Amino acid sequence: MQASFDDLGTPLHEVTFCVVDLETTGGQASDGGITEIGAARYRGGECLGTFQTFVNPGCAIPRQITMLTGITQAMVAPAPTPHEVLPTFLEFLGDAVLVGHNVRYDIGYLDHALATSGRPRLANRVVDTLSLARRLVRDEVPNCRLGTLADRFRLPHRPCHRALDDVLATADLLHLLLERAGGLGVCGLDDLLGLPTMGGHPQATKLRLTDRLPRKPGVYLFRDRGGRTLYVGKASNLRTRVRSYFSTDDRRKIGQLLRETERIDHVVCPSPLEAAVLEVRLIHRLEPRFNRQAKTWRSYTYLKLTNEAFPRLSVVRSIRPDGALYLGPLPSTKAAKRVAEAIETAVPLRRCTACPGRQQRSGPCAPAQIGVSTCPCAGQIGQEEYARIVATVRRGLLHDPAVLLGPLEQKMHALAAAERFEEAAEMRDRAGALTVALRRQRRFDALRRTGRLVVEVGGRSGAELDHGRLVRSWVIGSEGTRDVPLPLDLDPAAPDALGAGLPSAPHDPLAPGAPLPKSVADELACVAAWLDREAARIRVVHADEGLASAYPALDTYEPRNAVPLRR
Repeated sequence: MQASFDDLGTPLHEVTFCVVDLETTGGQASDGGITEIGAARYRGGECLGTFQTFVNPGCAIPRQITMLTGITQAMVAPAPTPHEVLPTFLEFLGDAVLVGHNVRYDIGYLDHALATSGRPRLANRVVDTLSLARRLVRDEVPNCRLGTLADRFRLPHRPCHRALDDVLATADLLHLLLERAGGLGVCGLDDLLGLPTMGGHPQATKLRLTDRLPRKPGVYLFRDRGGRTLYVGKASNLRTRVRSYFSTDDRRKIGQLLRETERIDHVVCPSPLEAAVLEVRLIHRLEPRFNRQAKTWRSYTYLKLTNEAFPRLSVVRSIRPDGALYLGPLPSTKAAKRVAEAIETAVPLRRCTACPGRQQRSGPCAPAQIGVSTCPCAGQIGQEEYARIVATVRRGLLHDPAVLLGPLEQKMHALAAAERFEEAAEMRDRAGALTVALRRQRRFDALRRTGRLVVEVGGRSGAELDHGRLVRSWVIGSEGTRDVPLPLDLDPAAPDALGAGLPSAPHDPLAPGAPLPKSVADELACVAAWLDREAARIRVVHADEGLASAYPALDTYEPRNAVPLRR
């Protein structure tokens, strides 16, 4: 059973630990046997009880094992078998955190015994004092054996290769290591479980910067010595996510980020939606050096169907009130050109940049000569006939994508049937690029068309959107509904602190159907993704227009296993 954030964040003085040690016949768990089990339960440094029993392994005990442990065949002959001992041991263990020194060895024997008796494997969370010792005290001892550690730190109990004695020594070591771990900000169970990988990090001393982080959703900001923001991120559990940078996150620039970090600020949000929206707004406002996503919004582009006598497709960086049809914003010029290629492959729009009526050609342009487009500049096609081609493009972009995707799919299958697989894959990729752009545009248009939208999520929180942008949010508790303002001013003393320059909601509602400003595209994409994830839990309280889409779902055109060209 997976632990919740509340369970993992339990203060260590409230966690119940069960220290376990086994004596065995040696070898591997599959061919050896358990001869003795010892265990003790602790909470808050107090021993709550002990468990000790001999176990009949069902096989002979090697002489060298008897010399090491003092356990003879006569001592285990009348003892119960593992099958008989396990119910009592499992009841004693309960749901406590299992602790041991090199605990994987003991767990291997226990899991083998459980499997042999038809029981499931142990699901308890595990703490290995050997791993903790290697991270916390390795420089102070010649090795991390239990006996060496007990002697060097003068623990009250000393191990002697008997189960309960070793358990008591391991418990003494655990409490010593917990005291050492406190200096690294380890105060909860989740901190302790992650410490073996964090303790060896080159920037482990900066773990103290995470001491104030709560185990709640929100946004975190890494700042340098001058207070400048280096990185902005969101998390459903702030403490766990930020501390993971010191252990499991091995991205190339993380080391440099942590070296420059001198402060970690955070903002608690009532739900992941507020955290995601605030992250986008902060990245747009601060443009942190180590962020990649959402920081490049200024370079977003549009694919424009020009408003001319003979319209063509053009990749532009800004929108103008010229009556043209805009698709986007798209993430890059390359993506926009890819979509343009797909449309021009499906429909023979003109591709030349010469303006009909101003610059006459002696003959058709090169694309027209090879038969992939029309060239009205040379009088090849009339305005009325060309208008029908443009109408097809507009219909495909606004209402019926099949009129554009259908020809691409037909060409893809025809090329595949002719065994021209590379060209067929290229056609598939074009169709996929167009589908991604149309799906993104549908999301934007649906949110903006909805106008004012009020939703509740699982009866615990709610949010109000205005044309897709988050206006306000609230939490629903035992005391009723409480509004939660969007926090935007984190630290007035910081050089790049947020101020009135970033509105929490749009001043002027975005007119549905108008080109979407690139500055709000990331936020609308974020809100749309949240609505998709939470669709089963959302209750619509109010919507100016319908939120559901009347259009059929679009195919992804992604390769599937060994049949990459089939839908």
